[in-house]
Amino acid sequence: MHLLDNPIKGYTWGDTSAIPRLLKRSPNGQPQAELWLGAHPSDPSKCLGEGQRLDEVIAANPTAALGSSSIERFGPRLPFLLKVLAAAKPLSLQAHPSLEQARAGFERENTQGLALDAPTRNYKDANHKPELICAMTPFHALCGFRALPETLSLFRSLGLPIATLEQRGIKAYFHELMTAPKGAQLALANQAAVGCAKAKGFDVERSWALKLADQYPGDVGIIGALLLNTVTLHPGEALYLPAGNLHAYLEGVGIELMASSDNVLRGGLTPKHVDGAELTRVLDFTDGPVKVVLPDHEGVYRTPADDFELTRISLRGSGSVTNMRRGADVFLVTSGYVQVSSTKRSVSLTQGSSLFVGADEGLITLSGNGECYRATVGRFEG
Repeated sequence: MHLLDNPIKGYTWGDTSAIPRLLKRSPNGQPQAELWLGAHPSDPSKCLGEGQRLDEVIAANPTAALGSSSIERFGPRLPFLLKVLAAAKPLSLQAHPSLEQARAGFERENTQGLALDAPTRNYKDANHKPELICAMTPFHALCGFRALPETLSLFRSLGLPIATLEQRGIKAYFHELMTAPKGAQLALANQAAVGCAKAKGFDVERSWALKLADQYPGDVGIIGALLLNTVTLHPGEALYLPAGNLHAYLEGVGIELMASSDNVLRGGLTPKHVDGAELTRVLDFTDGPVKVVLPDHEGVYRTPADDFELTRISLRGSGSVTNMRRGADVFLVTSGYVQVSSTKRSVSLTQGSSLFVGADEGLITLSGNGECYRATVGRFEG
C-alpha cells in the first residue's frame, strides 16, 4: 500500500475552491481544475514519504503492483487514471478515438515526424480513452447528438440554415460545418448567438449557448454545442462516454475515471488545435437521449469499459466491505474516515487522502464512517 501525493492541474476553466476544500487546504486564488490519481507518465502521483513516483513503483515490480491478469491484458502499466474534475467554466467540445483509431493515428503522426508536444498533434499515445464522470455536485454537460427532429426544431427557432441537416443528416451537416471557411463559421456562430438571444423555448439550450458565445465569440463550437443533449447530473449520477462521443463538461465537480490516455480531438470552444476533418472521422453520429448511469446495489457504476471500474462506497460506522481483487486499486476518501486493511497491513485515510493498493495485497477490507471511491480494472468479461 502506498499513500499518494497527487498533482493538481491549474487549467483556466478550473474552480478555485472545490479541490482545496476536498483536500482541506486553503485556496490560493488560482484555478485548480483536475486532481490526478494514478501513474500516467505525463504527471504521475508520488508515494508519500517514499521518494518515488507511482509509475516507478509499478515498473520495479509490475506483477506485485498490477497482477498477472492485468499485465496480460493491458501490459505492465496501470490501465486507468482517476481524477477529481472541478469546472467553473466550460471545457472544450471534444471526443476520444477508439483503440484502433488511436493506434493508427499515433503511428501515422509518428511517421510524419510530428513531435509528441507539437501543437498540431492529434494523437499523444496509442490508447483509447473511454471515460466515466460521476457527479459530486450538480454537474452540467453536453453529451451526444440530440435526436434530429428536436435539433431541427431548435435550429428553426434560432433562424439557422437547416437544409443539409434536414436532407442529409447530422454527419453531413457536421462535416460541412467543421470544414467550412473560417469566415463562414464565424458568421454562423454569430447568427446562432443572435438567435439564442431572441428566440423562445429551448431555454436551457439557449442559456448555455449564450454563455459559450460570451466566452468564445465567433467559435464554431457554439453550433456544435447546439447539436448536443444538455444534461444535468445530480450527485451520485454518472455519464459513460465511449469512443466517438462528442461532449463538453460545462460546470460542476465530479469524479472522473478513464483509460490511461491523453488523446483528445477537439471541435471548438478552445484556443487549442482543432482538426475538424479528423474529429468528424472518429465521431459516432448516433442521435437520441442520453443514458444516465446509476450505481448498482454494490455501488458499482457498470460500463462496457475493460480498462476500469468505479465503485462508490459508503461506510456508516458498523460492519465492513470486502473488495474482491482483479488487480491494482486506487482509493480516494471524499468524507469522513476509512480504514483499508489487508492480511499484511492496515492504513487509515481521512477526507482527501488517497491510497494505491497493489495486487499482491490480496483481499481488502474497508471499515470506518465515511465515503470513498474505488478505481480498479474492469471485470475481464468477454
